Parts: sequence; structure tokens; C-alpha cells
Amino acid sequence: MISSLVLLAGGMATRLRPVTETIPKSMLEVAGKPFIEHQLRLIKKNRIAKVIICASFLGEYIQRFTGDGSDYGLDIQYSFDGDKLLGTGGAIKRAIDLPDDNFFVMYGDSYLTTDFQKTGEYFLSKNKQGLMTVFKNEGKWDKSNIEYSNGEIIDYDKSSGDEKMKYIDYGLGILNKNAFKDFENRDEFDLEEVYKNLLKKNELLGYEVKERFYEIGSFEGLEETSQLLITN
Repeated sequence: MISSLVLLAGGMATRLRPVTETIPKSMLEVAGKPFIEHQLRLIKKNRIAKVIICASFLGEYIQRFTGDGSDYGLDIQYSFDGDKLLGTGGAIKRAIDLPDDNFFVMYGDSYLTTDFQKTGEYFLSKNKQGLMTVFKNEGKWDKSNIEYSNGEIIDYDKSSGDEKMKYIDYGLGILNKNAFKDFENRDEFDLEEVYKNLLKKNELLGYEVKERFYEIGSFEGLEETSQLLITN
């Protein structure tokens, strides 16, 4: 079982301004509670014990609210970017000593209803350095960025408009610490680069998820996620 998770909560949330100029996205009220509270309860439900929150802009608000995680039955630790934003990959690298050797990665604006540990079991059975969950999006909820066929990721590119890309990064990843060995001399980089590097080395697994993803990265997504959490 994989029992630790890195939560990437350091973005600037520019699409939600001016609301997020004075409060981090994770602290936005969704269905009557700060969004991160919903995430932490979801994480606990998926039998994860340790959470590392990677934060930057206004991250102290998150730390003050969530504390050491005892209110949620979790062990929460924190890693801050510092004076400059490190990107999603750089933020994980900065915190790399905190999670277990294999750990989940989730974005700070995602709410994912899939079974995390079922995904973890698949990862642990394959002896690879990384896994990306994929969803057959076909451009519906966001721009599709993955070509996926017969259980394998063929190509991944967030900026591509290739018509063969019918899938999207669902938002839940699994990484082994060795996935960052090729980035030892870099501090600032995105998680996308890590995934691409693993794909090039045949070290990236694909795992198809059938449930759609929910997110609060946009006002539309915020409303949809609110409705989901109000009714559940």
C-alpha cells in the first residue's frame, strides 16, 4: 500500500482573481468549508497516512488552518518554495525527503473520486518509476493532452493540438523518488517534464480512470465541484 501523498498547493490561481489575491486557492470556501478540508478528508478516506503540502503564495494560511493534520487523522508536513516559485516538479524535489519512496501526487485544486489504493496496487505490481492516471476526455472538460492506447501512454504534451490525443491527465500520479535523479542539478521545473522524461525511458505507466475529475481551478469548475460536494 502507498501511504504518503504530496499535495501541490503552491499555484498563483490567476484564473480565479481577484478572489485569490488575498487567499490561496486551497482555502476558498466550497460547500461551506475551505476546499483543502474536503481534500484532506478524501485523502484520509483513501487510507493515506502522511500528507506533504507543497506551498508558496500565501501558504501560511494553509498551514495555520490544517496544522499538523491531527484533526483529520493525518500526519501533515509542509514544504515551501521560498523566495521564488519552483514549479510543480521543483516543489516536489524540494520536499523529496519527506514522503515515502513511493508516493501519490495530487494537485491542490483537484477533487478525485477514483480509488487511490487500487491505482497504487497496479503501480506496485509493475516495477516502474511513475504512473499517470488518464481519463478519456475528448476535449470535454479541458484540452486533451495524452495519446493512450492498449493500456499505454504513447505521447503526452500539454501544448500539443494533436487529434490523436483523446485523453487527459486525470490529476493523480504516483512517483518513486528515483524519478527525480535526472533533475539533480535543477531547482525549477514542472512535473510535466518529469512525466515526459519517464515516458522517454519507458518508466511511465498509464492507468485509465472511468470517473470524471473535478477541480476548482476555474469559476466553472468551482461551481461544479461545489454541487458535487453539497450533494455527497
